[in-house]
Amino acid sequence: MIAPFGTTKAGRPVDAITISAGDLTAKILTFGAILNDVRLQGVPYGLTLGSNDLAAYDRGPMDYFGTLVGPVANRISGASATLDGQVLTFDANEGETTLHGGTEGMHTEIWQIADHTDHSVTLTLTLSNGKGGFPGTRQITARYEVEAPTTLRLRLSATTDAPTFMNIANHSYWSLDGRATTEGHWLKLNADRYTPVDARLIPTGVCDVVGTGFDLREGRVLRPSDAQRYDHNFCLSDQPGEMKQAAVLKGETGVTLVMETTEPGLQVFDAAPIDSGTFSGHRDVPEVGFCGVALEAQRWPDAPNQPTFPSVILRPGETYAQETLWRFSKD
Repeated sequence: MIAPFGTTKAGRPVDAITISAGDLTAKILTFGAILNDVRLQGVPYGLTLGSNDLAAYDRGPMDYFGTLVGPVANRISGASATLDGQVLTFDANEGETTLHGGTEGMHTEIWQIADHTDHSVTLTLTLSNGKGGFPGTRQITARYEVEAPTTLRLRLSATTDAPTFMNIANHSYWSLDGRATTEGHWLKLNADRYTPVDARLIPTGVCDVVGTGFDLREGRVLRPSDAQRYDHNFCLSDQPGEMKQAAVLKGETGVTLVMETTEPGLQVFDAAPIDSGTFSGHRDVPEVGFCGVALEAQRWPDAPNQPTFPSVILRPGETYAQETLWRFSKD
């Protein structure tokens, strides 16, 4: 089902596409290719955070909620990088760094509906050469599909007519109990390494998780009162490739999310500083700190400036590809 969702501040209409199969329903917006809402039959609340007000997303405090961020997700140090001997300069929208493609990143774009069925939607986007400082006219496709009984799958692909950087991530915040925070959620990550960061949240290398607060291989209960904070990349592998289990998130109500991806990295963000201000989420109240857990499948942060990290270079004739799925259940 396709229905009007609102009009952007620039006067462009936005649609919402609802897809479903089995016990799962998802709503996707053409603005930012946002995963706006996910509903599991028998659970009386949404499992991903979002808003029914387009203004919350359109230059608002919920601008990254559920969106596809890019063309280079996460941070680029110094808002610049060298590609084939040419220094590229990007929008320094985070002071000294570029975050999620800059102020005019993919989260601000309106995607086109290329195909739609009861259980799937395919969206397309063209990024012009030089937008945000990134070269190449780039063609991007995102396909969301619900598979019975309870799986949501996302397939991403991109091509370019000039060498460029490409690293897309879905930026959904998951909250499985319908409460104000993720207090009591249990999170398990299948990662034995992570990338520590400096004060600007730029990776400083790769470390083993053993003996650190980043060892979540056996799972850990999340508590906002804990000193350990998460806005870090966890290393699932050294290169994109086969589907693998990245994370398991379980709420105290018994709702469980299992996430699989082809990506080598998973950015985990605990949403500690989030504040949606006067805009309400799906629970009809504003979203506050620790409102959800972002599990962002991607290649490692600052890869354009870190040659030992999995490459994010995309060249003409190549196809960027990512596949990520989320499988839900209820005890």
